[in-house]
Amino acid sequence: MIVQVTAAALVAENRSLAFPASVDSVPTSAGQEDHVSMATGAARKARAIAQNAAGVVACELMAAAQGIDFHAPRKTSEALARVHARVRAASPFVERDRFFADELAALQASVLRGDFAADAEAICALF
Repeated sequence: MIVQVTAAALVAENRSLAFPASVDSVPTSAGQEDHVSMATGAARKARAIAQNAAGVVACELMAAAQGIDFHAPRKTSEALARVHARVRAASPFVERDRFFADELAALQASVLRGDFAADAEAICALF
């Protein structure tokens, strides 16, 4: 269950980060200065949101791979089998509770690199 808690915490953090950066703009010099867009702050928040979202996807990938394993010997599609193999390369089958942080970080980095993009497109094409 701790992976679910991790995903929920990341989503909660993203809700906080989604607050518009523009509200942080403060007039200066008695209102004579130009409006400041706060674009740098917004970009930093957007990057953090993307990283957190990749963390949530990593949690979902771990859970999905476990689900596929529980349905063996049934087979899945070729595209999902490739995703499953990639997940299992970073995160072995969960037989008992263990430390997941390193596995989640590896999957998160893989998501951010776009390692699953081609397979995701192939899976979406099935529908």
